[in-house]
Amino acid sequence: MIYKLELTEDEILQNYKEFLSFIEKSFSGERQKNLLRMHGEEEGYGMTLAMAPASLAEHFHLCVPGGYIMHIMNVVKCSGAVEKLYKAMAGAVTWTEEERVLSCLLHDLGKLGDPELGEYYKPEDNDWKRKQGNLYKLNPEIQYMNATDRTFYVMQRFGVTCNWKEYLAIMLADGLYREGNEKYLKTYNKDMSPKTNLHLIVHQADILSTFAERDLWKSGNK
Repeated sequence: MIYKLELTEDEILQNYKEFLSFIEKSFSGERQKNLLRMHGEEEGYGMTLAMAPASLAEHFHLCVPGGYIMHIMNVVKCSGAVEKLYKAMAGAVTWTEEERVLSCLLHDLGKLGDPELGEYYKPEDNDWKRKQGNLYKLNPEIQYMNATDRTFYVMQRFGVTCNWKEYLAIMLADGLYREGNEKYLKTYNKDMSPKTNLHLIVHQADILSTFAERDLWKSGNK
């Protein structure tokens, strides 16, 4: 995976192919088939996925063409390191590698938009906003949905199912930054709190990756 702020068209295409190859190697059966269909060119996101940025403002993280794939793969990789640390302290985990990888892989899926109606982020055409660092804007032509809600909407369209651990990990990936997660993360009732910590692994991997990517932009590293 090529990781830098400015990718050529060939490098973007190479990362996209490696991304699909990673899915093929990480999953099997119907899940693999549907994930490849959802991310592929014939019915799925295709080049929208390949070209998508990870955020809409350059001071956020990887606000560049091809940034989405780089961010997702950073989160997958970082989650493995966070899990290793967790296991060293807790002795074991209550989830499988596939559950961890799927949760990381899809935690930002809704930020790609709708394969039929258009991408979530469109290039900003207002010069003043671009000068402020807002290089993309939300696409007004598609029905607005919270990115996490759109994730589950697109998953069900392509028959990508998830179990309860994966569902919680994807839904809670933004931690307390997402309104509505408080009922899961701020409860003091042990019977109501998540019965797995997979969501914490995904959230920490996402946060660490985001700040590392932001620091890359601050350093001006191309």
